[in-house]
Amino acid sequence: MSVPASAYAMLAAAIAAEVAGTTFLQKSEQFTKLVPTLAMAGLYALAFFCLSQALKHVPLGVAYAIWGGVGIVLTAIIGVVLFRQSLDAPAMVGIGLIVSGVLVTQLFSRSVAHG
Repeated sequence: MSVPASAYAMLAAAIAAEVAGTTFLQKSEQFTKLVPTLAMAGLYALAFFCLSQALKHVPLGVAYAIWGGVGIVLTAIIGVVLFRQSLDAPAMVGIGLIVSGVLVTQLFSRSVAHG
């Protein structure tokens, strides 16, 4: 079974929307700012819609591993760049392990055929 490129495009869109939504979650200041709160809600809805479309062709476990892993890494980068948060060595090692897990899943798993 070959996974269409469109499934991975929808997965990428889901990741982008989720990361953007999480950025607005931080900017909402615990839902006290209306515009960032509404942006966050809309982006999370878009993320789940796109993820649901990707699940037509990508197995749930694989899609969620990629979505979660890539999302964690991108969110950590945004935290450092936009919000001036710092990551210590154990945090960076942990994130590196997440990246390794996503790579192992993508490169070696037989759960999904690559198209």
